[in-house]
Amino acid sequence: MIQFLDLKVINTQYRDELVQAATDVIDSGWYIQGAQVEQFEREFADYCGTKHCVGVANGLDALILILRAWKELGKLKDGDEVIVPANTYIASILAITENRLKAVLVEPDEQTYNLDPKLIEQAITPKTKAILAVHLYGQLADMLEINKIAKKNNLLVIEDSAQSHGAIYNGIKAGNWGDASGFSFYPGKNLGALGDGGAVTTNDDELAQTIRALGNYGSHKKYENLYQGINSRLDEMQAAFLRVKLRHLDKEIEKRREVADYYLQNIKNENIILPTVRYENNSVWHLFVIRANKRKELQKYLLDNGIQTLIHYPLPPHKQEAYKEWKDESCVISEQIHNEVLSLPISGVQSLKDTRKIVKILNEF
Repeated sequence: MIQFLDLKVINTQYRDELVQAATDVIDSGWYIQGAQVEQFEREFADYCGTKHCVGVANGLDALILILRAWKELGKLKDGDEVIVPANTYIASILAITENRLKAVLVEPDEQTYNLDPKLIEQAITPKTKAILAVHLYGQLADMLEINKIAKKNNLLVIEDSAQSHGAIYNGIKAGNWGDASGFSFYPGKNLGALGDGGAVTTNDDELAQTIRALGNYGSHKKYENLYQGINSRLDEMQAAFLRVKLRHLDKEIEKRREVADYYLQNIKNENIILPTVRYENNSVWHLFVIRANKRKELQKYLLDNGIQTLIHYPLPPHKQEAYKEWKDESCVISEQIHNEVLSLPISGVQSLKDTRKIVKILNEF
């Protein structure tokens, strides 16, 4: 069986370094907000090209805390509207509604699956205060156009970079395009921890300071609390693991690009729609997502031939029970995408032999 993603193999290649990192943390006697977190924050900020990185507990918290900090700073208030893609993972929406803000769903570009700038402008109202751009599947959204629209309308810009660590366009990496960006280090991400983890990147000093306090019980100084905060801190052990894996991230991305390029050049089946990448190096191929109107049959056929696939995502947010107030909402493009998408195996450890087998079987479908 060709697994969709073999995390054991991915992490085994760095086992000695990871064991040493864990040993260093254990031997330090310091397990929360220590030297590992501080160094990882500096290293990841440098990697993204940003001034600040603030480690948090997970990717959802990263987005929640960005919006919460802007409320504390008076840039947002209850009921303000945030534009967000209709076909994103539900975490992007949860961050908005958790802050008592209104999510305004906008359809994606049907080829890139990212926010369509033309439709953003149509969705702006006097209550619109921010755009949450999701770099879905590892490809940067059209941030040049999105930033132009934001500047024209005086809107804040957040990047949901949970799937796009290292994606670059025009010399600028994911995490350095907006006013702030949220990252996830869930184990299956291109830069994955061995547990949960997340971070916010920004060039805004005041925002970074506010997020750091909010995630630490609202405290900027021990036992003094500026805000009614929460406990959302990147764990010292996970930071140590992430420092190891960050050193290898660009190599992992290049291997993913090799797999993706082989897929793009060799999958020849009229029943399958291949992904579209607008610019070179714009995607880090967190996922390689094809579309097929006979998805159910295709997924079973692949499984019968020893190939595991996943669906990202079977239901769009507006069709989830959690947002039943949107049950009558119609997002035709998003619904079609969610009915057809299928993610093929792709990783930094996938062999050429396995990739060739997947292509051969796909072409015979």
